[in-house]
Amino acid sequence: MSHDFLADMATSSRERCEAARAQRSVADLRAVIAGLPPAPSLVPSVAGFDLIAECKLRSPAVGQLRAAAETDIAGTVQSYAQGGAAAVSVLTEPARFEGSLAHLERAAAALAAQRVPAMRKDFLVDPYQILEARAAGAGGVLLIVRMLTRGALEALLDAALEHGLFVLLETFDAADIDVALRLLAPRKAAGDALLLGVNCRDLVTLQVVPGRLELLANQLPHNVLRVAESGVESAADAARLASAGYDLALVGSALMKSGDASQLTAAMLDAARAARGGRPRRAR
Repeated sequence: MSHDFLADMATSSRERCEAARAQRSVADLRAVIAGLPPAPSLVPSVAGFDLIAECKLRSPAVGQLRAAAETDIAGTVQSYAQGGAAAVSVLTEPARFEGSLAHLERAAAALAAQRVPAMRKDFLVDPYQILEARAAGAGGVLLIVRMLTRGALEALLDAALEHGLFVLLETFDAADIDVALRLLAPRKAAGDALLLGVNCRDLVTLQVVPGRLELLANQLPHNVLRVAESGVESAADAARLASAGYDLALVGSALMKSGDASQLTAAMLDAARAARGGRPRRAR
């Protein structure tokens, strides 16, 4: 396993971005975007907890989750929406996750009728990739705080907000959270379009670090939607994280391996919302 997974992914992402830019100009992407309806928003439930369900064929930590030839992207994401997911994350990274922009396009089209947003999950490094996501129909993107400079993060963040996309800022530790808070502070007007996530994977081993989500929950502000990422395998896990103070969980591998993703999505939501006991998701 690489000792700098994010650096490897960033290099690969820059290469993909330049190759894409050579084939399709910014002007071309903006023309496509101009003809699209507004992106679906992520609308938090009044029930106090939500799920971002993830569509991915492979995980570097777990291995193959679904064979591409056997995966119905549209059917998969629709099952998530039927189970109550507030948004669907779609991997577009090809080398380690077997994702593609075509998967994002299929997912966004399949979710359009329900107004459930699709989120591009990748190792984004350039505002061009924000335009790619929006042109593919995305309603949101994930940005990895640790992978980019402050200036690069601001450029990506502002490009996403300009095009009506929600942004999940992904952090791994207290230092990342501090950077994220400095990015969020001048953008309070964006409201629920900005989410703050904690990923509990170790970036060397890619294994889940037990207790990290609970440990860092106390360092997250209450005026932003807080997202628990990775290691959510069951309804009991969702309930535990809701009790710890998270407002959403991003769940991928468990749903992709499930025989009934709609049922598991609903079960996670029911357990997490019960654990919140009707308490509001956060103080305003």
